Amino acid sequence: QVQLVESGGGLVQAGGSLRLSCAASGRTLSNYVMGWFLQAPGKEREIVAAIRWSGADTSLKGRFTISRDNVKNTVYLQMNSLKFEDTAVYYCAASLDGNHYDFWGQGTQVTVSS
Repeated sequence: QVQLVESGGGLVQAGGSLRLSCAASGRTLSNYVMGWFLQAPGKEREIVAAIRWSGADTSLKGRFTISRDNVKNTVYLQMNSLKFEDTAVYYCAASLDGNHYDFWGQGTQVTVSS
């Protein structure tokens, strides 16, 4: 079992930056692909970025960068040039196969004021 706890969300003005953190406990993340997702009000949850143990990463938003610290068992999402439409609850999740995500955090709210 993997427990994931996100932090770093909050209220920021458009154009600003935030760094989200996802701390894992229970197991090492070495076997897991880690992903960040967002869910905007009234919309489906969608993937933002994912990263493998090796550090190979995919980001679907050019303004966002995913990284991981394998020693600290923590994954980060650096979000720059934030826009109003980035407002959402952001979740981190862990996957063994990179497709189905087995473990989820509780989410952290990001609100961007225009």
